[in-house]
Amino acid sequence: MCAAIQLSGLASGFDWKSFVDQMMASAHTPADRLATEQATNNQKATALSEFDVRLNTLSTAVGALGTSGVFGQRTATSGTVGSSWPASAASGSSVGSYKLAVSRLATAAGREGAVNIGSRLSATADVSALTLANLPTGTPITAGTFSVNGAKITVGLEDSLASVLTAIGTATGGAVTAAYDPATDKIKLTSGSEVVLGASNDTGNFLAAMKLGNNGTGTVTSSVALGAVKTGAALASANFASAITAVDGAGNGSFHVNGVAIDYNVNTDTLAGIVARINQSTAGVTASYDSASDRFTLLNRSTGDVGLGVSEGAGGLLEALGLGSGGALVRGTNAEFTVNDGAMRTSLSNTLDVSAHGIPGLSVTVTGEETQTIDVASDSAGTRVKIESFLKAFNDVQSYIDAATKVSSDSKGKVTSAILSGNREIQGWGDSLRAAAFATVAGLTGTISRLESIGIDFKSGSSELELRDGAKLDAALRSTPDDVEAFFTTASSGLVDKVKNLVTTAVNQNANQTRNYTKYNSAIDTQIADIERRLGQQRAIMEAAFISMETAQSNLKTQQAALTRAFSTTSA
Repeated sequence: MCAAIQLSGLASGFDWKSFVDQMMASAHTPADRLATEQATNNQKATALSEFDVRLNTLSTAVGALGTSGVFGQRTATSGTVGSSWPASAASGSSVGSYKLAVSRLATAAGREGAVNIGSRLSATADVSALTLANLPTGTPITAGTFSVNGAKITVGLEDSLASVLTAIGTATGGAVTAAYDPATDKIKLTSGSEVVLGASNDTGNFLAAMKLGNNGTGTVTSSVALGAVKTGAALASANFASAITAVDGAGNGSFHVNGVAIDYNVNTDTLAGIVARINQSTAGVTASYDSASDRFTLLNRSTGDVGLGVSEGAGGLLEALGLGSGGALVRGTNAEFTVNDGAMRTSLSNTLDVSAHGIPGLSVTVTGEETQTIDVASDSAGTRVKIESFLKAFNDVQSYIDAATKVSSDSKGKVTSAILSGNREIQGWGDSLRAAAFATVAGLTGTISRLESIGIDFKSGSSELELRDGAKLDAALRSTPDDVEAFFTTASSGLVDKVKNLVTTAVNQNANQTRNYTKYNSAIDTQIADIERRLGQQRAIMEAAFISMETAQSNLKTQQAALTRAFSTTSA
């Protein structure tokens, strides 16, 4: 068949393709109505999902009011301006004012070791073999200059101590002589007149390292013994005055602090490492070394008049550290205080809790020997925030229901319906929530039985709640927090459970409606597909008929043209 015959109206002059399109469009109307219904169902399902979001927000907000301790929150503040006493009150603490008069703070017990545990610099006055680089002093010596009576002496770390002492005499023209005394382990400077040490432009620390600094007399001596232990050296070579002998053949030993074993090896461990090991242990003490006095101390981490025990055999590291028989226990003190001018009380800690002052839930850390009044009050601000969050979530649900189910008309009478206007279930949930919010909670013995009792009511002409009287709410939270809590949290009948149960049921019903919309739309898909298939068949039949018509008319025109040529008017 000639392709041209399929062109609409080529032979007949009739645009049959447009005619077929119009007929099909008209016949497609039922499918279009179904598609519109399907789109509406999708919009309703979306609206239900948005409703669920608001319902779940409401459930969370009202559920927060049912959390344990919400209505029992307390604040603890000092009446002293700028107080440095941290205070806190646990949920349910007794409301009131408590005067705390502290006459003594608690301190920690400690054990002070003997001073000068390091060996002296030299056993004799001859210190020519000692170089500044390896002097076992508490402060390492640095190269540079120092001044005596205005004369500059320059030293290097390779210099011997003897050469430096000689240099002092040389630089001062013999006016000042310097010598080391092995009996006292000190350096002595002697002059016939006042000795003046140091200058602002000195670059070395020799004078400070040798503990020389008292000017104004003709004799200046090191303020303390110079020999000190080396914290970075192995214990065996740390310059202890007392030898460590209570170890096995491999150099292993052990001592106890508060019953906790501290192991060491004299050949591999350093004093710095031992200090860190003590501090990281469970002994509950802090070890430290004072290089100025060449002394170790232990201090309990907790305060109070409690013991600090150490033990090790004779000749052990504790003896070398001066913490054994040479050490002394410095007792801690217990805090002493009164409450509301009552009897004297004591506490091992400066953090006073119920075990010390007898006030449940209150904790106060005292930092000075003074008197302060601590006020414990209801934390109404925190509870009020949660109540206001509930009101907002409740109103969001109500405003959404109003907007989604609204039916309105304009001045010409044209009616406009919101997407869920015919959904009685949604409208019913709004009514149920309002009824729950308005109702009285039965069986309560307190002063609060409905929202109006705490200053909350419906807005005039609206389905939304509002806090009409904030002062009334604050007063109820301060004076009768237990009554407010009972109104909200009483099992089953309290507002929290009633609202949460309504929300749960509403969300479940919304889920059922959404599933139904999905089922309806699936059925509509099938119906539309059936209509499309039938219309496709009808189009094919109609187009075939019109093509046959075009073919017939084309043949007739061809025959007519042939006859016209055969019986031409010019024929004889």
